[in-house]
Amino acid sequence: MMVQQTADNQPHGALLMQGGTQNKSLEQVNGTIAVPKSGSFWRRLLAFSGPGALIAVGYMDPGNWVTSVQGGASYHYLLMSVVMLSAAIGMLLQYLAGKLGIVTQEDLAQATAKRTKKATRYFLWFITELALIATDIAEVVGGAIALNLLFGWPLLLTVIMTAFDVILLLGLMKFGFRKIEAIVMTLILTILFVCLYLVFLSKPDLAGVFGGLMPQKEVLSTQAIHGLSSPLFLTAGIIGATVTPHNLYLHSSIVQTRKVDKKNPAEVKEAIKWMAWDSNGQLTLAFIVNALLLIVGAALFYGHANELASFKGMYLALQNQQMAGAIASPFLSTLFAVALLASGQNSTITGTLAGEIIMEGFLHFKIPMWLRRVITRGVALIPVIAIAVLYGGNEHDLDALITGTQVFLSVVLPFSMAPLLYFTSSKKIMGQFVNKKSVTVIGWLCFIALTVINIWLVLEQMGQWFG
Repeated sequence: MMVQQTADNQPHGALLMQGGTQNKSLEQVNGTIAVPKSGSFWRRLLAFSGPGALIAVGYMDPGNWVTSVQGGASYHYLLMSVVMLSAAIGMLLQYLAGKLGIVTQEDLAQATAKRTKKATRYFLWFITELALIATDIAEVVGGAIALNLLFGWPLLLTVIMTAFDVILLLGLMKFGFRKIEAIVMTLILTILFVCLYLVFLSKPDLAGVFGGLMPQKEVLSTQAIHGLSSPLFLTAGIIGATVTPHNLYLHSSIVQTRKVDKKNPAEVKEAIKWMAWDSNGQLTLAFIVNALLLIVGAALFYGHANELASFKGMYLALQNQQMAGAIASPFLSTLFAVALLASGQNSTITGTLAGEIIMEGFLHFKIPMWLRRVITRGVALIPVIAIAVLYGGNEHDLDALITGTQVFLSVVLPFSMAPLLYFTSSKKIMGQFVNKKSVTVIGWLCFIALTVINIWLVLEQMGQWFG
């Protein structure tokens, strides 16, 4: 593999991060979007809006669909509090990631590589790459099944077709970053509209919905009562599907597309403020989508979790009057498939960008975007094609694969959280923009709680393996 050459004729991968020169994150779009220094609230918010939409995509990808709908179908509104908690953790972490990028002009991968030993750097890169592949698996399965449901094409064919979605992204990049942000936002609004329409027709129990927002001890139960998985297992899956590691790297990079004078503290402070508005606003939309998915699962399919063990099961259930009641229709199931396809394509765009950021930041070299995408998608296709061939394209097995990847993302999330919390809590790195003590304490408490859940999951899985 050829390594990119720098101006001083040294290999890009050989550049020293400490005390040396460092390429800008996503250099082709870094600092390319001018922002007004004054003007109305909405004018300035619009100028900074966009990165939040790309981040929100990862909070409503196909992995979220499986865990949220399954959570509602299995345990009614019990896990609503988990969806809300996941969104709150996501808002905190994305804010910290965005702040790190604006203040240091480094993405999280660059900041980590610059301040860790070589062995640690390569270990964290490997873990993060696995997380990216796990995310990609959910995109492959979601997109492939959506095409299969909409057009009736064989599942194996649609799985292979997802390998060519890189052409879509390469075409979009030629139109500029703001166009990508606009397209992603359009797809997000499509998903939101479909979910709102489904919930409106399902007439959920509003008392149950708001009651579910209050945390209950049953959330931590390890016993599978109604559904296919225990509440705690689905809790880890929902957190893993919501707060994905690659989003932290992505956000710390794409906030740098806005032209901000790092040497001017007032400009930096303003940029952080508008980044927070953009990020929290978009993640609120993502929370609404995930909550709506869980509500649909609870209102329409509670007690039928076994029949909803696959995307196809959800698709067919929306046509089944015994399950969906009077609102059942082919039109609803088609809307579901369209929203699923939009979700998969959105995640493809952001996953490819995150892959470039992670490889350049940790390993200090760059390869063409199309090659990077082919490698990541090629690895993700292996288990999906294997299931499609060995099990005849059984959607239940494919969706079980998605659930497993979301739990894996929850397990590896602390490896990205710890450096982010450490860097943004360091006065030496962040200067006057260092985290408040309360933010640091809350962040590390989330880290500890998630780590404890993950340790339990690993021990539980080992217990099953060894009887």
